[in-house]
Amino acid sequence: MTMKNNKDFLFLFDGVNTNCNGDPDQENQPRMDAITRTMLVSDVRRKRDVRDFLFHKGYDIFVRMLNDKKVKMDAMFDYVLKTYDVDKKAPEEEKANAILNHMIDIRLFGSTMAFDKKEGVRSFTGPVQISWGYSLHPVDLIQSSSIVTIMNDGNSTFGKMYKAHYAMVAHSGTVNKFAAEKTRLTEADYELFRKALVQSMMNNLTHSKQGQQPLLYLEVTYADDFDGYLGDLRRFVNVKYKKEENFRSQEDLVLDFSPLNQAAQDMKKYIKKIAVWKSPLFRSYENLPEGEDLDLISPITK
Repeated sequence: MTMKNNKDFLFLFDGVNTNCNGDPDQENQPRMDAITRTMLVSDVRRKRDVRDFLFHKGYDIFVRMLNDKKVKMDAMFDYVLKTYDVDKKAPEEEKANAILNHMIDIRLFGSTMAFDKKEGVRSFTGPVQISWGYSLHPVDLIQSSSIVTIMNDGNSTFGKMYKAHYAMVAHSGTVNKFAAEKTRLTEADYELFRKALVQSMMNNLTHSKQGQQPLLYLEVTYADDFDGYLGDLRRFVNVKYKKEENFRSQEDLVLDFSPLNQAAQDMKKYIKKIAVWKSPLFRSYENLPEGEDLDLISPITK
């Protein structure tokens, strides 16, 4: 059964001596807001982690990477048709059915694709939308250090490594029930997304991503007949600084969820439930909303 309710969610993580999302156009330096000195993390980074983790757990995905490059769409179309026994001359709807039935990332995030030149472009709006994340405080970058990579042929290349001392980053997101109907997103699919969002970060062991840990996933599910949202849940969290600068750990700030509690109270007739997963590592908070306890670290099985 496809999802029948709109949702808002908040995802919070932190990182110590890490690069949460390097910018390849800037020597892979962390993405930063130059005015506020906050660190930025793209939605693409989060979706890539979710896709790759689900793929490693045995789920088929359409938007794939090979040798750090995206697999071309034509190659993926050929893969889908061959793997799921769809004739190349089949109607567009049959091809679309094969993709939606078997590619969980399209059900989650949607895509724009052209099945062939004659049939033109077809778009699937993703039910799950993730915002760009940003740090909840100013971030200090570690001065870059030179690194040397020794190649198999004995040659070496020089580069620089950029990291941040500490960053606590928040993403917001939404789930749209009408888009879910179009892509056939189910509650089971969304459960996989939630787990992959958390567990992919725990398993992301590249050098630049070490030191990152998920801290909190909070979800607001709205009533069946309500078509709206509270919106970006980060607006309902007050961040209290224990110091003005040189943030080095979560102990340097406190997140107060009182505004979110008040907003949920004001909207209670439109809210079906609140659900929360909280890492035992997350300590710097107060007035966290009560709700259903989620288990997002139990193994994903297929």
